Amino acid sequence: MSRDTSRDAEGITAIRGAIELGYTHIDTAEMYGAGHSEELVGLAINGFDRESLFITTKVLPQHLRYDDCIKAAEGSLKRLRTEYIDLYLIHIPSAEIPIKETMKAMDSLLRQEKIKFIGVSNFSAAQLKEAQGFTENKIVNNQIEYNLMTRHSGAYNVNIESEIVPFCQENDIIITAWKPIAGGRLFQERNKLLEEISEEYNKTLSQIAINWLISKKNIITIPKSTNTEHLKENLGAMGWHLSEDDMKRLDEEFR
Repeated sequence: MSRDTSRDAEGITAIRGAIELGYTHIDTAEMYGAGHSEELVGLAINGFDRESLFITTKVLPQHLRYDDCIKAAEGSLKRLRTEYIDLYLIHIPSAEIPIKETMKAMDSLLRQEKIKFIGVSNFSAAQLKEAQGFTENKIVNNQIEYNLMTRHSGAYNVNIESEIVPFCQENDIIITAWKPIAGGRLFQERNKLLEEISEEYNKTLSQIAINWLISKKNIITIPKSTNTEHLKENLGAMGWHLSEDDMKRLDEEFR
């Protein structure tokens, strides 16, 4: 969460390589690297068709007051070297700053065409409902920790599958699942079912875990990697779907 320039070349190469492989959605935040992550994205996307990319970034919880939120977005735009942000998220809800004030700022940013879509991150169903009541625009996204191992309680949320996922699906809100393979914890111990399904589909364990997510209604995911082979592997989770029966088997196995 602090600025570190020691691996800039690796980061820029990874982003550019991902775009060349076909990735279009780039997720960052002013929190990451104290803004340096956004700077690297801005450098990496130079020369690519901006309209072909979908850039998501997030405002810090301490920047959720009206003026602070506007300034934060403008800072992100400057670091990203772009004229607009595709999706702007409230990174973490604040208990101190009224959501009404933040949503007013979000609406203003959208009217000024500095952002294209409004979203949130790590919000409960109740918090989402409250936020939607204070904006004239639709909240289109909620980014939460969600994977085969994180079904009920994540880093910021509880009742993930019982409340948050159904609420988002019923209200046409896209869920972006972060940590799709649970930070690698998913593969620390052998699981016979996961290995069986992997062999059946001729896909890697990571591809099965990612496909389990994106086979669900209105759910996408953002696997993180700077490794070219892993980037290619993650793309192999697309273009096919687990069967309904295998989805249920995995649901039960990891519940």
